[in-house]
Amino acid sequence: MFIFVPTMKNIRNFCIIAHIDHGKSTLADRLLEMTNTLNQREMQSQVLDDMDLEREKGITIKSHAIQMEYTARDGEKYTLNLIDTPGHVDFSYEVSRAIASCEGALLVVDATQGIQAQTISNLYLALGNDLEIIPVLNKIDMDSAMIDEVKDQVVDLLGCDHDDILCASGKTGLGVDEVLEAIVKRIPAPKGDENAPLQALIFDSVFNPFRGIIAYYRIFNGKIRKGEHVKFFNTGNEYDADEIGVLKLKMQPRQEVKAGDVGYICSGIKNSADVKVGDTITSVATPCTEAIAGFEDVKPMVFAGVYPVEADQYEDLRASLEKLRLNDASLTFEPESSLALGFGFRCGFLGLLHMEIIQERLYREFDMDVITTVPNVSYRITTTSGDVLEVHNPSGLPEVTKIDKIEEPYILAQVITKTDFLGNVIKLCIDKRGVMKNQTFITTDRVEINFEMPLSEIVFDFYDKLKSISKGYASFDYHRTGYQASRLAKLDILLNGEPVDALSSLIYADHAYDFGRKMCEKLKELIPRQQFDIAIQAAIGAKIIARETVKAVRKDVTAKCYGGDISRKRKLLEKQKAGKKRMRQIGQVQVPQTAFLAVLKMD
Repeated sequence: MFIFVPTMKNIRNFCIIAHIDHGKSTLADRLLEMTNTLNQREMQSQVLDDMDLEREKGITIKSHAIQMEYTARDGEKYTLNLIDTPGHVDFSYEVSRAIASCEGALLVVDATQGIQAQTISNLYLALGNDLEIIPVLNKIDMDSAMIDEVKDQVVDLLGCDHDDILCASGKTGLGVDEVLEAIVKRIPAPKGDENAPLQALIFDSVFNPFRGIIAYYRIFNGKIRKGEHVKFFNTGNEYDADEIGVLKLKMQPRQEVKAGDVGYICSGIKNSADVKVGDTITSVATPCTEAIAGFEDVKPMVFAGVYPVEADQYEDLRASLEKLRLNDASLTFEPESSLALGFGFRCGFLGLLHMEIIQERLYREFDMDVITTVPNVSYRITTTSGDVLEVHNPSGLPEVTKIDKIEEPYILAQVITKTDFLGNVIKLCIDKRGVMKNQTFITTDRVEINFEMPLSEIVFDFYDKLKSISKGYASFDYHRTGYQASRLAKLDILLNGEPVDALSSLIYADHAYDFGRKMCEKLKELIPRQQFDIAIQAAIGAKIIARETVKAVRKDVTAKCYGGDISRKRKLLEKQKAGKKRMRQIGQVQVPQTAFLAVLKMD
């Protein structure tokens, strides 16, 4: 079998960036079809999205890479490396590493929807890495396509000519041949020295149960040979390159992969912490002097407790999370326990979608039913003695007297919406403690607004509310800006004077009273009546701010008194009262599972 080995001037590395649902995966399918990378038997829709979950939700969760061979119109043969990227804001670190591995990007814009928030944020990432941008207008075959209007939006955003914008349809394949020609003509060939020390950037990794972790990389300088002794620059670990090769739909082994190309390495690594996305691979014999810039550990944004429904499944849950982390390096977890829910894990996620995906994958891939506690963010506490602590859980908060200040993470939120919904969107952001930074009209009926707001306000129901008040038209993107001091209070829920740790929350002081009252009312409906009164209280420190009482189930002890003196009835009632008091002292209040779940869903 003849293997085409490209020279560096005939390699093109590119990615596709777009907002969710703008047809990125469908366009990739057509590119694979037109370059004959797959035959008709292997072809299916969204071929690069290999998880069932990705197909069902219509989103890309893991970035993928695939190599195509293309013969241009002038007869020259080219190797095209497509590094597919997720579109959702929760996976933006993966997007940034994929962008750093490329020289060019296809900016896909839906002709029926126009430019959206994540299109802009991913574009800025690409421009920050000096990528050559090829704008592509997708879905031009749709009746609702606004081709001229969206072209004007792209020209305003990029400052390019109308003629530079390619029109295509990922569904029908119209104009895809022009896209392939533009990739070859406009995207520059990779630069690099084959004879320099090896420098390769890891942009992704996957776990194979038989072969361990397989790292995907792009070589900037030097070359890597099969069997070579290599080192991971930031972790300092050394391995043998048992197998190297290039990424077609399936992995194809090679004896050597050179500068400018994209490939994979198998070296029998079993621990996910050893392979970090953004790390640099170099040779042990002739190491490079510095790593490729841009490496950082993935920082979780949202934290939640994950507990097994059955207490005896704790070890199974631990094994499931460890296997899942091998496939998804951005998941972090550590053991924790709760009086109400037993033993479980405190997990860190990149965002709410990431949390939902992990929960769904635990159920589908490992058959694990779990209870997830209220999602919250990490807070920075400065104590009176000057120590700085990071707290992911309200129960880990020091005593109130020892806290000097509490800081919470802030974000810059970017919302693009139609002007008809502008007032409602601004009101929603202000209600969520947002401060408006600026407002820009992209066209006469589309506006971009930027708000600075606390991350904790958007992790719950912000996105759902934004979609409902804008009838699905608003798009939303955000990035972290740092920490700011806030007036936060720890809200405890007490049952008969005993705090329930799983229901504790850190909340903005001005919202605490309303939230505490709603929680007490909800719990009163859900906690079953006992033989004694149950006091449900919401407290901030020693101050009770709301109270509800679940009345005791009482037997009518006076039923057998026919006539006679009232003192007989009073004596029986007093005896019953003393019994209830004694029962309350030894009685335990069991909070049903439904109560936890209902409180989580409470608006």
